[in-house]
Amino acid sequence: MTHSFRTDTHTPYYDGNRSWRDTAGRYALLPLRLFLGVTFIYAGLDKLTDSAFMKASGTGSIGDQMRNVRDSAAIPEMIDMALKSPVGFGYAIAFGELAVGIGILIGLLARLAALGGALISLSLWLTMSWAADPYYYGNDLPYMFCWVPLVLAGAPYWSLDAVIRGRRRGRSQADSWQ
Repeated sequence: MTHSFRTDTHTPYYDGNRSWRDTAGRYALLPLRLFLGVTFIYAGLDKLTDSAFMKASGTGSIGDQMRNVRDSAAIPEMIDMALKSPVGFGYAIAFGELAVGIGILIGLLARLAALGGALISLSLWLTMSWAADPYYYGNDLPYMFCWVPLVLAGAPYWSLDAVIRGRRRGRSQADSWQ
């Protein structure tokens, strides 16, 4: 006896009619872009406006935070390198988070922004939140994996990348008509 599995769960839309599944699939990454973009913009602004954070030492400073987690980090050499200029490193992280957040939110160079977000999250996981036990208490690892779909897909809809791509197509089609 042979069993078959039906693989087509909905009819294709050759005539341009789209089902709710097609629409949902098309825009599935928008909530993720919105969440990560707003979160990273907030994180960057929070660091830049916190007077205690942007100091080499003192309660709540980037320097003290790094010294406190140095011995429990997966790669303590990364923290040693950052401790050579903790304030500069704090500004680099803050402006990096802002650039990533804005880039993914407006969809400009979205794959590059998502890669930057994944790298920031990875570096924070390997340093600041490595000692979280159990590991899922640290939020940097899930953030890193949230960036992966955006690294792969970019921002194909509701983005400046889509507008730019559309204009390029329009020009290339117009050039081919002449």
